[in-house]
Amino acid sequence: MASSFKTLFFFSLLLISTHQYHPLDPLTHSELNQVQAIIKGSSRNPHHNLTFQYVGLDEPDKKVIQSWLSNPTAENPPRRAFIIARINHKTHELIVDLSTSVTISDKVYEGAGYPMLTFEEQTAAGKLPFTYPPFIASISKRGLKLEEVVCGSFTVGWYGEKKERAKRIVRVMCYYLDGTVNLYMRPIEAVTVTVDLDEMKITGFVDRLMVPVPKAEGTDYRGSQQRPPFGPRLKGITVSQPDGPSFTVDGHTVRWANWRFHLAFDMRAGPIISLASIYDVDKDENRSVLYKGFVSELFVPYMDLTEEWYYRTFFDAGEFGFGLCAVPLEPLRDCPENAVFLDGYFTGQDGTPGMISNVFCVFERYAGDVMWRHTEVEIPGKMIREVRPEVSLVVRMVSTVGNYDYIVDWEFKQAGSIKVTVGLSGLLEVRGSVYTHTDQIQEEEYGTLLAENTLGTYHDHFLTYHLDLDVDGEANSFVKTNLQSTRVTGNKSPRKAYWTVASETARTEADARIQIGSKPAELIVVNPNKKTRVGNHIGYRLMPGPTASSLLSDDDYAQIRGAFTKYNVWVTPYNKSEKWAGGVFVDQSQGDDNLAVWSQRNRAIENKDIVLWYTLGFHHVPCQEDFPIMPTLSSGFELRPANFFEHNPVLKVKPPESVQWPNCSRVTQP
Repeated sequence: MASSFKTLFFFSLLLISTHQYHPLDPLTHSELNQVQAIIKGSSRNPHHNLTFQYVGLDEPDKKVIQSWLSNPTAENPPRRAFIIARINHKTHELIVDLSTSVTISDKVYEGAGYPMLTFEEQTAAGKLPFTYPPFIASISKRGLKLEEVVCGSFTVGWYGEKKERAKRIVRVMCYYLDGTVNLYMRPIEAVTVTVDLDEMKITGFVDRLMVPVPKAEGTDYRGSQQRPPFGPRLKGITVSQPDGPSFTVDGHTVRWANWRFHLAFDMRAGPIISLASIYDVDKDENRSVLYKGFVSELFVPYMDLTEEWYYRTFFDAGEFGFGLCAVPLEPLRDCPENAVFLDGYFTGQDGTPGMISNVFCVFERYAGDVMWRHTEVEIPGKMIREVRPEVSLVVRMVSTVGNYDYIVDWEFKQAGSIKVTVGLSGLLEVRGSVYTHTDQIQEEEYGTLLAENTLGTYHDHFLTYHLDLDVDGEANSFVKTNLQSTRVTGNKSPRKAYWTVASETARTEADARIQIGSKPAELIVVNPNKKTRVGNHIGYRLMPGPTASSLLSDDDYAQIRGAFTKYNVWVTPYNKSEKWAGGVFVDQSQGDDNLAVWSQRNRAIENKDIVLWYTLGFHHVPCQEDFPIMPTLSSGFELRPANFFEHNPVLKVKPPESVQWPNCSRVTQP
């Protein structure tokens, strides 16, 4: 434990002593204060009706960044902030210049949809029912204690309403504690409060029917509340790096082994990985791989059609803020003992900066995996064995969006791969029910009976990643290498069939849309202007993990908004404004500004600066093991070199030095 604190202290000093601003650094605490002062100080913005919905870096154009990278001693590009604010019940998009403290752009957004919700307005909406007599009466007639009730806000989606009639509203649903902290397992079903967020008042109330509140027994997940019998307990385990970590953090730039990248926090996206490059020993140069990668959107539609559930089709990044919902990571639990922690800053509703301590952890992972190995026994009189252990670098963040916890890892490997993983844990969203046994269910239900009066609703999770790959340069192409079965003709072989590959370069956006699993294929982003010595185009391969595509019909309102989930893979030409797969303004959006709409232009993507969009998905049919808290379910993908290097890039990598433990001994089998 002491060594971990020493590491943290060392890196705190390193960050303070060596930090110089990078053009992609997130806004600092002082810069966020400056943004607040600039916006509030403007005579055009009356203070009494101003709320800050999003504040982030207005990053310089890509070519400006690349020019600065080629001459890092040059003056930094201007620092600017992008702000989405509600002013007098209108949505404003503002850009401020932090060097001059001047607002250089202020545009009123007139389209469909609203910006991210703030924590403060969600909290305020959740308090309103407790002063509303009809709600109090509903709680009383159920025999519940008002002081044990907790309420939360739900976005309402869009179901064909005209834009001019749309109010900025949420629906408030409530839960019952009284013997547990697991409020999500005790919904007060069929009671709905509608709140106008701009007026912050109740505009609708429904109490449809009486449904039993699930019992508290067996729902508490805290260790202190568990009672025997207990399962077996493992012996102590730790991670030790007596010589300290092999990576360095300079400001927001991370260097480890042959990798270098920039790490930033954004209150909508969470972690943003930029300028990832890998050092090629043979070429003696850092070669670009990924200009920018981040979670662009999380679409979570539920399949329950009942009155209180049909609109639960959440966009966790665009409606609630994936970064805003990030939680401080717990040392030795969320991250191992050798982790280093970094903080992140966000803006509250009134413009005051806030800090999420330990929002990221960075650590080297060694779990006994093998990077490469071979044992040779065919040479007479010899046995040759070479093994290299796998050591990788992980960047982790956890975002708790309501009931679900998302564990997001970016893992960098010495062999050149970037492995991206998301783990789902936390609590299911359940519906109260009259059923206590599956034999009682006589009509269609939209979930699994997990416990008495508790239905776990069927739902999906779709995470869409924005991956601006610059494989050894900007100009790239997307190649589908299809694996196709071929019959043997003639007498050239006793075999009857084999498979071969047929490569196809996507010329337009339509050519690049793919549903994973439709047919076997290798998906590669190549640099068509560069080849290896033997003539192969250098590239990086997308290696999907287990995934899913949307099963909703194209005309379903939720799917119109989340149309980017129809395909797992999209490729678009780089466009700075095309950042969010669900559009900039997602709350109550109408699907007219998203990745699927942009891609209808069918732009040229061959030998261009292109962006790969990848959607991994889960179709979640809850089971009893998910109750009362869900063991982590994971999926991911890998970006892996494909003819990027001339040969195995870790051929000459030496294994890390062994740590000698005083009580280490070999166990001899009887």
